[in-house]
Amino acid sequence: MKTMMRCLVMVFFIVTNSNGQWVQTNGPCGGIVYSLAVSGTNLFAGTGDGVFLSTNNGTNWTTVNNGLSKRGTKLAVSPNGTGGTNLFAGYTRGYEIPAPSGIFLSTNNGTSWSAVNTPFEGFSQMVEIGTNLFAGNEDGGVFLSTNNGTSWTAVNTGMTNTKVFSLAVSGTNLFAGTFGGVFLSTNNGASWTAVNTGLTSSFVFALYVSGTNLLAGTGGGGVFLSTNNGTNWTAISNNLPTNCEIHALAVSPNGTGGTNLFAGYMRDYESGVFLSTNNGTSWTAVNTGLIKNTWVHALVVSPNGTGRGLDSSSGMNLFAATTGGVFRSTNNGANWTVIGIPVSHVRALAVSGANVISCVREKEDPLNNGVFLSTNNGTSWSAADTTLLDFSEMVEIGTNLFAGNYGSGVFLSTNNGTSWSSVNSGLTNKLINSLAVSGTNLFAGTEGGGVFLSTNNGTSWSGASNGLPNTSVWSLAVSGTNLFAGTDGGVFLSTNNGTSWSAVNTPFSLFSQMVEIGTSLFAGTSSGVFLSTNNGASWTAASTGLPTYNAIRALAFSGNYLFAGT
Repeated sequence: MKTMMRCLVMVFFIVTNSNGQWVQTNGPCGGIVYSLAVSGTNLFAGTGDGVFLSTNNGTNWTTVNNGLSKRGTKLAVSPNGTGGTNLFAGYTRGYEIPAPSGIFLSTNNGTSWSAVNTPFEGFSQMVEIGTNLFAGNEDGGVFLSTNNGTSWTAVNTGMTNTKVFSLAVSGTNLFAGTFGGVFLSTNNGASWTAVNTGLTSSFVFALYVSGTNLLAGTGGGGVFLSTNNGTNWTAISNNLPTNCEIHALAVSPNGTGGTNLFAGYMRDYESGVFLSTNNGTSWTAVNTGLIKNTWVHALVVSPNGTGRGLDSSSGMNLFAATTGGVFRSTNNGANWTVIGIPVSHVRALAVSGANVISCVREKEDPLNNGVFLSTNNGTSWSAADTTLLDFSEMVEIGTNLFAGNYGSGVFLSTNNGTSWSSVNSGLTNKLINSLAVSGTNLFAGTEGGGVFLSTNNGTSWSGASNGLPNTSVWSLAVSGTNLFAGTDGGVFLSTNNGTSWSAVNTPFSLFSQMVEIGTSLFAGTSSGVFLSTNNGASWTAASTGLPTYNAIRALAFSGNYLFAGT
């Protein structure tokens, strides 16, 4: 029953207009973004929901999936030999089980795609040396195409490990980062030699060439530097988190003739971006604005169109592809802003004062969660840095703000969400699906544990499930003196604060959330929004303007606006 929807549609309904319809808001944005590719002024993003294109540095995005029957999680751009570019889309093994297979090609910036015949099912990275195009595969090694990707040949002689995660080119030298270290080919892949002296980790996830420097991002060993084409390596990981995995590297000019070196790292449930301005001698975290605990899959540097050139740090955009969406920094990582890929799933909505708060969850994975805040009715959103990775629902009692978490119970904030503390005494089930308030009574619906009641702001809890079937309570709602519960066994009603429950007849078997506005009661369901004007005795559909697939995951009311997350 905890199925996340495949795309985000955040919409609002103007309640004061009897003929009002639903209108999509600008976000929140996020989702899992696996790769980024730049071609001229075009920025492409590879996601679990296909390929997105931005022509204005990520301010706006459009889907470009015509003919792309598989998900384009990995992207690569290469010249097509006639003055244009080829855009390839594939996947990297391990992101999905079972993983989609196939390589697709677009010669018109994603307007249309066609499948290409390859001896490999996906690629980790593509690079070119002259007219030679190389693709790295996590199971089959390195493949070579001499005809712009029309046909491919495996070129793995001497490569003792063919799990290739990264490729890099320096002049005529081709480097491959594998689960067995770094390999070098000086003859277009005809033969390979291991170049690992000084490397303390054999897992090489990222390679990057900056001038005469070759950088390697490893699993557990941090970042390494070679100034002699891999003959020797030196660790440059001072101040980086210990035992971290470096999956992304990027370099940009610093405006004074030097370079800024960026590393995207992961470690358990911790991740982010570090910056070095002295070639890796020391590093500083640059995570302001990044969603907490989002894995950084890729970093890309691109001119921002100000005309200041590649030698000016103020003329560059730094993009990060993360499990929380695409983020952009225009000041070398000092600050980050989430930018517009609408592929996230809205798990919950809440209103606190003039703030609309949204919880985004891509999958049942704590690394893919984020809390977003809008102070202007959804016109714009920003990532909220809270101790909560996500919440199932938020409610208020006076100045107390409560958040339910699926797995960690109930949290209380007395300062409008700035800080939180757990309030779980007596709560024997912490899988919180929903919260509801009736006067000073706080109710929590749990998975497999029924309903719990607190009469003292969460200080203590007691069971309140008499008459409910032995099932999970996915949603709770209060309308006047009526308390509704949406369960696996249908909708139930209590008129005595949960002391007893009885089944009620509704045109929907389960609701995600209910919102009361005056005498109108709205219910979000798997079939859209329903409206009752008689306290739940009868219901009518109210989904005009919603997309055809209009399963509602969350509802919230602010001012004259009713918001729905789908």
